[in-house]
Parts: sequence; C-alpha cells; structure tokens
Amino acid sequence: MTKKYTVLLVDDDKFLLEMYCKKFKQSGADVDFAVCSEEALSKLKNGANPDILILDIIMPTMDGLELLALISKENLAPKATIIMLTNESDRDKIEQAKTLGIKGYIVKATSIPSEVVEEAFKIANLERHLGVDDAQSK
Repeated sequence: MTKKYTVLLVDDDKFLLEMYCKKFKQSGADVDFAVCSEEALSKLKNGANPDILILDIIMPTMDGLELLALISKENLAPKATIIMLTNESDRDKIEQAKTLGIKGYIVKATSIPSEVVEEAFKIANLERHLGVDDAQSK
C-alpha cells in the first residue's frame, strides 16, 4: 500500500501558495493550505494532522514564529516535520524558530518551487515519489 504524505502550507502570498501546492501535488502529496496563521490554527485544531507543515515567518496579524509557538505549546502538529519557508534572514528569528522545533529552513528567494518540494521531503526524511511505502524500502 502506498503512503500518501500530507502537507499543510501556510503563507499569505496566494500566488506562491498555488505554485507550491501544485508542485507538492505533482510529487504525490495530499496538500492543504492556509493564507494566514489563524486559518492554519483553525485547521490544526479541527483535526488536520500533516506529515509536513511549512510556515512563512512574515505574515500579517500573527507571524509564523507566533504561530509556531502556539502549535508547539498546544501540540497541534504532533507528527509533523515543521519547516520554515521564508525570506526572513534575521539570525535571531532563525534561532528562535530552531528553539521552537523546526527541522529545516528554506529561503524562498534562493529556491524554485521544485527545489522547495525536494528539500522539504529531504528534511522530513520521506520518499518523494509515489509507489514507495517508506524511505527505508529503497
């Protein structure tokens, strides 16, 4: 049986969200998205349990670090590999994200969408292609 991985993307840039969603779907993942932190929190509190959770830091109202702190505090994504996908380059914010449990940090400006997908699956240690039950079956 083939395992389909679930991805939840959180970013206020709808154009980028559409591109990333398309690329993740092409790689065989089930993809959901949220255009703000509040929407992401709602989805997680209502049962979304992604394998990979990708957050932007720079968002209005509640930024990705505040969202990450809440997710961590309330254990809202217990099985998720959390990755920051952002153009934020402030070292303090990157370190803060690491202390909150992220597994990876991808800079939007230096990565095309297909590279983001590759990197996310690599960070999560998951097999990208369909037809493989898990990364160990290689």
